[in-house]
Amino acid sequence: MDQIQLNRERLCCSICLDLLKDPVTTPCGHSYCMNCIKTHWDGEESGRDYSCPQCRQTFTLRPELGKSTMLADLVEELKKTGLQAAPADHCYAGPEDVACDVCTRRKLRACKSCLQCLTSFCEKHLQPHFESPAYKKHKLVEPSKKLQENVCSRHDEVMKIFCRTDQQSICYLCLMDEHKGHDTVSAAAERTERQRELEGTRLNIQQRIQDREKDVKLLQQEVEAINGSADKAVELFRKTFTELIRLMEKRHSDVKQQVRSQQETEVSRVKELQEKLEQEITELKRKDAELQKLSLTEDHNQFLQDYPSLSGLSGSTHSSSIKTRPLRYFEDVTAAVSGVRDKLQDVLREGWTNISQTGTEVDVLLSQPRPEPEPKTRAEFLKYSRDITLDTNTVNTWLLLSDGNRKVTFMDQLQSYSSHPDRFTNNHQVLSRESLTGRCYWEVEWKGRVYVAVAHKNISRAGNSRECLFGRNDKSWSLDCNNISYKFWFNKVETPVSGPQSSRVGVYLDHRAGILSFYSVSETMTLLHRVQTTFTQPLHAGLCVFYSGSAELCQLK
Repeated sequence: MDQIQLNRERLCCSICLDLLKDPVTTPCGHSYCMNCIKTHWDGEESGRDYSCPQCRQTFTLRPELGKSTMLADLVEELKKTGLQAAPADHCYAGPEDVACDVCTRRKLRACKSCLQCLTSFCEKHLQPHFESPAYKKHKLVEPSKKLQENVCSRHDEVMKIFCRTDQQSICYLCLMDEHKGHDTVSAAAERTERQRELEGTRLNIQQRIQDREKDVKLLQQEVEAINGSADKAVELFRKTFTELIRLMEKRHSDVKQQVRSQQETEVSRVKELQEKLEQEITELKRKDAELQKLSLTEDHNQFLQDYPSLSGLSGSTHSSSIKTRPLRYFEDVTAAVSGVRDKLQDVLREGWTNISQTGTEVDVLLSQPRPEPEPKTRAEFLKYSRDITLDTNTVNTWLLLSDGNRKVTFMDQLQSYSSHPDRFTNNHQVLSRESLTGRCYWEVEWKGRVYVAVAHKNISRAGNSRECLFGRNDKSWSLDCNNISYKFWFNKVETPVSGPQSSRVGVYLDHRAGILSFYSVSETMTLLHRVQTTFTQPLHAGLCVFYSGSAELCQLK
C-alpha cells in the first residue's frame, strides 16, 4: 500500500494536483498534464521567457511538448488499482486554515509561508524553495494569514525596517520619505533587542512566581499553626472549666467563643492574603505563557506589533508586606486560664460579688495583664487610626467613588461598574475593602444624609431594605446622620441619639472587647452612642449615602 501511495504521488500533476492526463515532460525533467502546462504558459505570453512551475528553470523558446507514452501507461495501470489520486479531505484548507496561494483548483493547506514572496505554499508548491538556489535566502515561517501586514500600505513594499522614533515598521522607501532622519534599524535587530527584554521580563516573572509560592507555603503553615493552637487552647479550656462546671459554664462558653472569633479573624486575614497571592501567581503564569508564545513568533513585524501590549507587568504584592507571626497564638490565654484555676478557690470563698464589681467578667478571668484603657482624647484615638478605602466590588451603581476610593457621592445617573456578586443592588451602600479587627479608629466627613456603619462581610447584598440596609438587621450597626438629628439603628430597632451636630463623625472599634462607639468630632470629641456586644466575625466599615449626599473617609495619618 505504501508503494502504491508513493507511485500515486509521483504521477500527480503539481499544477492541478490530480493524476496526470495526457502527460508531457519539460526539458528540465518535470511532468505535467498537457492542458495544465499549456494553460500556464499561455498566461506568460508577454515576451518573457517560459519557466517550469516547479524548478523555475526558464526557456527562451516555448518548448515543443509531446505526450509521454510511458507515463500515460503508468497512470492507466494505477487507475486499475481503484485508488483515487486526489488528496484526502484533511489535506484541503478549511475555514480556519491558511490556504496555499498557488493552488488553482481546490486549495490545499499551506505548510509554510514565505516572508519574501509574501505567499503561502502547500507541500508540493513549496518544493522550489528547497530545490532552486534562487530561493536560498528566502525566509520560511509557519503558515500565516497576516502576510499582507508586512507590506507597506503606502509603497506596496515589504517592511524590513523598524523606526524607533515612531515605533513602527516601515519599508526602505518610507526611510527616504517621511521617516528620513529618524532613528531606524532593521526589523531583525529590533527584534533581537526586544527579545532580550522579553527574556528579562520572563525571568522576573518566574522569580516572582517562586517567591509567591514560598509566601503561599508560609501562609498555609501559619493557617495550620493558628488552627492547631486554637484547637489546643479550646481543649484546655474544656478541661479547665469542667472542673468548675456548675459555676463557670457560662464563662467557659464566652471564652471559647472569644478564641474562635479570634481564630476566624486571623484565618480570614491570612486566607485573604493567600487568595490574592494565588491569583497573582495565576496571572503571572498566564503572562509568562503569552510571552513565551510571543518569543516563538518567527515573524519579526508581528512580534513587534504584539510586544507593547504584552510586555508590561502589573503591580505586585511584595513579599516584604507578608509578616508571619510567632506560632503561639493562644498561649497567653492558656496560661491565664491555668492561673485562674489556682486562684478561683480563694475567689469563690471571698464571694462572687467581689468579682462582679471589678469589671467585665471575661476580662477578670483572662486579662493578664489588664488591657489598655479605652482612649479618651482625640490624640489617643488617633493612635489606632486605620487607612481604609472603599471596595469597588460592593458599591451601588448610583454611587460614584473618587479620591482614591475614599469618597462616595450620590449621582443623578447610574455609574458603569462590572457585574459582581458582592455589589449592593437595592441600597445606596458600600463596604470597606479592608476587614477590621483589634482596635481601630476612623473618621467620616459627611454631607446631606448618611449612614456611618460597620457590618459583617456576609451581610445580604440583593434583598429588600430590611435584609440589606445598614442597621436593619443583626449583621450591621449604623449611625443615621442628618442636619437635624442623629439616630442609631441595630436589628431594625431605632434609638434616638443626642449630641452636638458636626459634619465629622469618629468611629472607634475594639473588636476583641466588643466595643463600638460613635463620636461627634469638632474642636472636642463628644460620645454620641456606645455599643457593648460580642463580635463573632471580622467587620467592615460601611457608608450609606442618600440623595444629593456624600461621605469621605478622612486621612488621619
